[in-house]
Amino acid sequence: MSNYAIADRLSHAFELGPIRPPSEAYSLLIRATRNCPWNKCQFCPIYKGRKFELRPVAEIMKDIEAVKAISDGIKELAWKMGHGNRVNEVGAMLYNQPQYGQCVAHVAQWLGAGGRTAFLQDANTLIMRTHELLKVIIFLRKTFPGLNRVTTYGRSHTASRRSLTELKELKNAGLDRIHIGLETGYDPLLAYMEKGCTAKNHIEGGKKIKEAGISLCEYVMPGLGGKKMSQEHARETARVLNEIDPDYIRLRSFHAPPTIPLWTKVQNGDFQLQTEDELVKEIAVLIENLQVTSRLKSDHTLNLLMEIKGKMPEDKEKCLDIIDRYLSLPDEERLNFKFGRRTGHYYKLADLSDSYKHDKVEQTIKRLRAQGSSVEEMILRLKNSSI
Repeated sequence: MSNYAIADRLSHAFELGPIRPPSEAYSLLIRATRNCPWNKCQFCPIYKGRKFELRPVAEIMKDIEAVKAISDGIKELAWKMGHGNRVNEVGAMLYNQPQYGQCVAHVAQWLGAGGRTAFLQDANTLIMRTHELLKVIIFLRKTFPGLNRVTTYGRSHTASRRSLTELKELKNAGLDRIHIGLETGYDPLLAYMEKGCTAKNHIEGGKKIKEAGISLCEYVMPGLGGKKMSQEHARETARVLNEIDPDYIRLRSFHAPPTIPLWTKVQNGDFQLQTEDELVKEIAVLIENLQVTSRLKSDHTLNLLMEIKGKMPEDKEKCLDIIDRYLSLPDEERLNFKFGRRTGHYYKLADLSDSYKHDKVEQTIKRLRAQGSSVEEMILRLKNSSI
């Protein structure tokens, strides 16, 4: 193949949405819908001011073909450069050359990670007409037969309204997992946050997905209840999760940047934010009340204790022990860890015993205080910059 042919393939483009789950960091992103059909949640800033649109199936298929052209171009370039099937080496090179554009960089990263998973964007692909979503999944699988996982976002309210037959058709076509933002199982909090669903919707939608044989990942938002509804939020969320028994429960700690609609209520005192220590205590209540066989994950950068993870119920005590160890630390040590986590020095509690890292964090805290700066304010700014 000529250099021109390779360049032509690498010139293709396709549409990319704004987000994907942390676990889909290296998945191929295919934008099946634009933005969010609900778009009223008080805690979410992502799609505000943007209109929801169902993309035509032909348009989505054209994007998939564009990905195939770029993928073929990268593979051909790998052979031409003497790397053979080692596309990850060429992928790394292309990823760092901005002249190729975002689409080439994305496909290069995907191929470099193995090219085995795909995620259908945006916020609720499940809202597509079932026969149209089936066409997209089947075409994606046909174009990339090496895929071993195809996943998407969905809303509990939408899933509860899909028939079991429809969900089974999606499973048989090759939809392996649905990610759902459960956030909370407490009805008054769901209403306060304008989530647009109820605990009953969560349970019905989740159980139906499981019954269809599709892997289910539920996202929980510790801290969403603030100081007022913390305990009810934790206990009722555990109750709903116990009813569903999803394959995965993922923690995504609530954070309130000024860009979210809820910020007005934070400012006027109607919603009181919890401290990180209070949030950790709330997570303990959630875990204590869980009676599931799910895998618990803490894989979002906003989470303080990333090591709270494991298979339930076997690892429940291990998770609670991590929380106990953190809460039993002296005040200054907890502050040292919180600041060290947000500055990237620490990942897990055991990192506190690294004297070099510990001293470096401690010196930075002392310097901030000497300058009259608030360490807690700096932690807040670091969290704002991480999302």
